[in-house]
Amino acid sequence: MKSIVAKALFNSHSYSEYRKLVTDLLSEGKSTGNTQSESLTHYTSLNEARMNRLEKTIKISEETIEKLRDLDHHYIWLVISEGWCGDAAQILPIINKMALDSNKKIDLRIVLRDENDELMSQYLTNGGRAIPKVVVICKEAGIVRADWGPRPKGATELLANYKKEFGVIDDKIKTDLQLWYLADKGISVQEELLEIMENIKYNRL
Repeated sequence: MKSIVAKALFNSHSYSEYRKLVTDLLSEGKSTGNTQSESLTHYTSLNEARMNRLEKTIKISEETIEKLRDLDHHYIWLVISEGWCGDAAQILPIINKMALDSNKKIDLRIVLRDENDELMSQYLTNGGRAIPKVVVICKEAGIVRADWGPRPKGATELLANYKKEFGVIDDKIKTDLQLWYLADKGISVQEELLEIMENIKYNRL
């Protein structure tokens, strides 16, 4: 497991590098990932606009900032993502802001799912390759302490209830999911990741 994580970290991107990679591919009419299609390129374009907006508007609470800066170790948040993923577009700007506000306690690194099969296979969700996934690594010890994702609990429940009632994941629930993220304002992501970091700090994980 350590070698899989180390290999992924070696091939990882900073947040700004990831953004540039996605933007450059989009300028060529492409998306990240092994599969290329008009729909994936379209989703990538929508995600670019979402991330640009979130980078300007997202707020990290003072309580969250204080607790992140008070962590007793330094950590890497290794995120598995792809440019076409709607959940990743909503979550990555929040995670990046948390890392930036952590006084270097958190180092954010991003890898592409389709280029990291071994890593992705360690963090499946109900047997599926759902993203984004955040792998929490203690930098000093070089060990994985926890993982989170692919979306906050409220968003997961919204999706599960819709699928249970209608049997499909269609454009309506995708729109409803984006509206959920808009209303939540990044609070759930902050709270859930902070809970994980606090549990690690106090040896509850």
